[in-house]
Amino acid sequence: MGDAHERRVAEELALRGWNVSPWGQGVLTEAVRVALRGTESSLRWTPDLVAAKDRQVFLIDCKSRMTSRITHRHAVERAAVMAHLQLAAWTQLPICYVFDNLDVLTPLDVLMLGRTGPQPAAGSGSPYHLVPMRRSLAFDEVFGTMQQRHAPQLGAA
Repeated sequence: MGDAHERRVAEELALRGWNVSPWGQGVLTEAVRVALRGTESSLRWTPDLVAAKDRQVFLIDCKSRMTSRITHRHAVERAAVMAHLQLAAWTQLPICYVFDNLDVLTPLDVLMLGRTGPQPAAGSGSPYHLVPMRRSLAFDEVFGTMQQRHAPQLGAA
């Protein structure tokens, strides 16, 4: 799996009984990723993970370092939100953003609850939606709690 945050999200999901597979740009070659960055294609915003449990399937976009400790808001690029709304309509699957603190938002949450942030001078230069952290869902609320592991009983015959 991609970066440390993606691995952590995948591990947290696995602890809750979800099966997780990498998806998105992380499974593409560097040359293809570079080429996609030069386009306006929605493929640039393909979520990082696919998670399944029983007959539930989620597409998950891991948002690392996208939360302000000063303003207590999560940031999601507007182009990503629009691409994910289209992807959800096409795939008929829910899409979630999972932030460093494991807060969860959907593209619709971001669209409805977010405010357009200032045009950044650094990075991609793309406008962002900013959503107060208090409007997020808890990871356990969306994906369930950790499953109990049965420890072997010592001395049992």
